[in-house]
Amino acid sequence: MFHPVSFFIGLRYLRGRSGDRFSRFVSYMSTAGITIGVMALITVMSVMNGFEDQLKGRILGVLPQAVVSSADGRVPLSENAPEVLRKLPHVVNVTAITRGEAIIQSASSITAGTMIGIEPNQYEPIAKHLMVGSLSSLTPGSFKVIIGQAMAVSLGVQPGDKIRLMVTSASQFTPLGRMPSQRNFEVAGIYDTGSDVDQQLVYTNISDAGRLLRYKLDQMTGWRLYLDDPFTVPELKEKLPKGWTWSDWRDQRGELFQAVKMEKNMMGLMLGLIIGVAAFNIISALVMVVMEKQSEVAILKTQGMTHRQVLTIFMVQGASSGVIGALLGGLFGALMAHNLNSILSVLGVDLASIGGTLPSVIEPLQILLVILGAISLSLLATVFPSYRAAAVRPAEALRYE
Repeated sequence: MFHPVSFFIGLRYLRGRSGDRFSRFVSYMSTAGITIGVMALITVMSVMNGFEDQLKGRILGVLPQAVVSSADGRVPLSENAPEVLRKLPHVVNVTAITRGEAIIQSASSITAGTMIGIEPNQYEPIAKHLMVGSLSSLTPGSFKVIIGQAMAVSLGVQPGDKIRLMVTSASQFTPLGRMPSQRNFEVAGIYDTGSDVDQQLVYTNISDAGRLLRYKLDQMTGWRLYLDDPFTVPELKEKLPKGWTWSDWRDQRGELFQAVKMEKNMMGLMLGLIIGVAAFNIISALVMVVMEKQSEVAILKTQGMTHRQVLTIFMVQGASSGVIGALLGGLFGALMAHNLNSILSVLGVDLASIGGTLPSVIEPLQILLVILGAISLSLLATVFPSYRAAAVRPAEALRYE
């Protein structure tokens, strides 16, 4: 029967003798360091995933994720989208849209935003965030708008009040000089997404938006694409048929998500250094064990143990700390990320200032990669001490025994 002698001796050295308390303490601290590092990294990465997912839902779920138009920025007005756009990968819906930058003025204040003309009977995600009013009130020729809660507060208006929309891109010359296209609109509803989108987007009927932008009656800006994952826009842009122009959310929010991604990577790097420090503790623990076990290694060699078997003994001992620490850290990290808000509530942390809860999204693949990375780093840390142990010469080690 085959017995992996090197494996069992390595585990025996991991436990240590009862009198060798200091070496055991260093070994346990190495395991604890890796456990804490992996747990912290998984928890923080899960929270960062939650924030990123929340941003995607609140901002990219409402903003036009991608708009396809012609070279002059206008296409024929139609309710039926071209089949070539519907067949693009990751596209789940296509609707008509007319949009333009606008200045919004009330009796007491003025601000800038983006006017979006929609077909009320087509799919529109802002409908899920309406506080007052409905999209059905945006009938052609009614010149009504739905604005965000933050914009309503900034302008000091309520449903039923009048606001003036001015579009400088559709200005024309008059005896008084160049004048922007402008018209009074009635506030028919208010939405609230909980993001800065509430300060920027103004919704109206697609024909009313076209008239303000001085489009022809049978024209609109283009087709709005809804994607199953907004982050696939670079890939999708490359597959767009010739003759179309493309714009997407990166033009308005690209820098924000790049900053979130960079912050996520930097947090991962900083917390990964904790795992690195714990892995270096394995080196110091193994070096002490190797110095202590020189005579035992020499005896094992005189009994026929090979260079590779001795190397395996100490690699098993050191890697075992990494494996145990990584697995415990992965388990505790996943549990902590899943129950983070409950834990913070027990500790008395007030989360009301950030919306009541910390978002947390646990990705199993990410946890697996962190665990495998910690194990690999621990295994790498055992190479040098194990090589030193395997290089022990029996005659020299046993000379004074």
